[in-house]
Amino acid sequence: MADPAASRRRRRTLAVLAILVGGAIGIIGSTQPWLDVVLRDGAQRHLSVAGADAVSVLAPLSLAALALGLALSIVGRVLRYVFGVLAVGLGVGMTAASLRIALGRPVDAVMSTVTEATGISGLGPVGQIVETIATTPWPAVNAAAALLIVLGGVLCLVTAHTWPGSGRKYRQGTAGRDARRPHDAIDSWDDLSRGEDPTR
Repeated sequence: MADPAASRRRRRTLAVLAILVGGAIGIIGSTQPWLDVVLRDGAQRHLSVAGADAVSVLAPLSLAALALGLALSIVGRVLRYVFGVLAVGLGVGMTAASLRIALGRPVDAVMSTVTEATGISGLGPVGQIVETIATTPWPAVNAAAALLIVLGGVLCLVTAHTWPGSGRKYRQGTAGRDARRPHDAIDSWDDLSRGEDPTR
C-alpha cells in the first residue's frame, strides 16, 4: 500500500518540476533559431531569427515560470492556488505565441532582424523584401514546453490542498506576537502573505 505522505510529496514535486522544466526549455529556446528567412535582395541572403526576436515576451515569460516554480515549493496553501493560476496563464500565453510562429510564420516576427540586416523598416516594405520564411523545430519544442507549464499549473490547482506544508525555516513564527494585542488589518495582511487564512 502506498504511503499517503509520499504520494502528496510526489504530486508537489511533479507540479514544480513540470513548471521548472517548461521554463528552462523556454529560456533555452529563446536563444535558438526559430525562423530562417531568405531575402529577395539579389544576393538571396539567408537570415536566422532567434526565438527572443520572433517573440519578444518569450524570455521574460520563461523566467517568470522558473521563478514561479521555485517559489511554488515553499509557499502556503493560498499562494499555491494563485501560483497555479499564474502558471496556467503563463503557459497558455507561451503556447499561443509559439504556435503563432510555428503555424503562421508571420512577417512581423522577422521584421526586427530584417530591419537590422537591411535598414528597411515597416511591415509592408519588409514583407516585400522577404522571399520565404521557414520554421525550425524550436517553436514546436517551445509550445510543448509551454504545455508542460500549463500541466504543472493544473496539477498544482488540483492537488495543492493535499501538499505537505513548507518546512519551518520558510515560515514566519507568530510566537513573538503579543497575545494580548488584538488582531488588526496589518496582521491579516501578514497572514495572507504567509498563505494562511486570516478569517480563522
